[in-house]
Amino acid sequence: MTQQIKRLTSIDMLRGLVIVIMALDHVRDMLGVSAVRPTDFEDADAPLFFTRWITHLCAPTFIFLAGTSAFLYGAGGRSKVDVTRFLLTRGVWLIFVELTLVNLGFHFNIGATYLPLLQVIWVLGVSMIILAVLIHLPTSGIAFIGLAMIAGHNILDTIQPAMGEASIAWTLLHVGGFITLGDKPVIYALYPLIPWVGVMALGYVIGPLFASDRFVEGQSNRPRMLVLTGLVMTLGFVVLRYWNLYGDANPWQTQISIETTVVDFFNVTKYPPSLMFLLMTLGPAMMLLGWFERVESILGNALVTIGRVPFFFYVLHLYVIHGMALGLGVIQGIPVSQTAVAFPFYPKEFGVSLPVIYVFWVAVVLAFYPACRWFAGVKARRRDWWLSYL
Repeated sequence: MTQQIKRLTSIDMLRGLVIVIMALDHVRDMLGVSAVRPTDFEDADAPLFFTRWITHLCAPTFIFLAGTSAFLYGAGGRSKVDVTRFLLTRGVWLIFVELTLVNLGFHFNIGATYLPLLQVIWVLGVSMIILAVLIHLPTSGIAFIGLAMIAGHNILDTIQPAMGEASIAWTLLHVGGFITLGDKPVIYALYPLIPWVGVMALGYVIGPLFASDRFVEGQSNRPRMLVLTGLVMTLGFVVLRYWNLYGDANPWQTQISIETTVVDFFNVTKYPPSLMFLLMTLGPAMMLLGWFERVESILGNALVTIGRVPFFFYVLHLYVIHGMALGLGVIQGIPVSQTAVAFPFYPKEFGVSLPVIYVFWVAVVLAFYPACRWFAGVKARRRDWWLSYL
């Protein structure tokens, strides 16, 4: 019999925060000026860059917490077989959702411009399937594999297999990019697997930190440990980045102004995520997680509510924001057919300024909160097995 365990609000709060920040990224993608990219030094400025930069927190944190949640799922008295079954079925389900509902939300059509994207939901699903195997190893073995993937994968950056099956496998595992059949691209892997599997594995490894003293309110040293760990990771990023020692294929350089120099310093590689990128994002995430252990507020409670229904928020918000893009396009005199595509294919004349993006973002989050609160209540009241997949 499984044991009912108390949810940790700090995990839900951090998950809710990154979901809200993720919505900002998608509002910027789908409603922003399509001709301007945030990391393009000729067009972008610091506000736009750091609007994009803060959203880097989302994917690493979400995948890391998914690993922690997998451990806590088993900490309620479930067997390794139960956890394995859940991770396998959950992983397959997420891959299916990525290839159907999520891709349709980004594209709004399956016409000539349609190209399936393998993004964060895909890598969550595959990482869960791999974690279903890894959990049968000793914790030290899981930690070694996770650290090796995160810290060591940049050694492989120069490897580029020739065309063929090896190239396809390497694209999915490490470099990302187009996968082609003949001369035609059939899919685009934005999130290669190797470093992300490592992130989820490490999230699983820290799970015992949350299970061991979860019922001792106010007496845990966990917040301090999380903050110190996050601080060390963040300082590690600063040291590696400042001297361009190791961990990113894009070294920073002094630019023509302080603003562009700062932007270049923080402009590390996300696709695939470099060691520096993961230190830069997971370090602050760990510190936030420790801080949230001791924070209670109305805003914090709202984030907890959203963090308990992340899948619900993620899938629906894509359709709402893309629907807003259709309406905005009509107002700007752009035919629906030109915005019912993935956002990189929007017309150059489409989009709104950064301040307006923030207004739309706040409106989306406020509009979604009542629905999230309702669905979180449904999940809290009912024990239907299928609700754990939503």
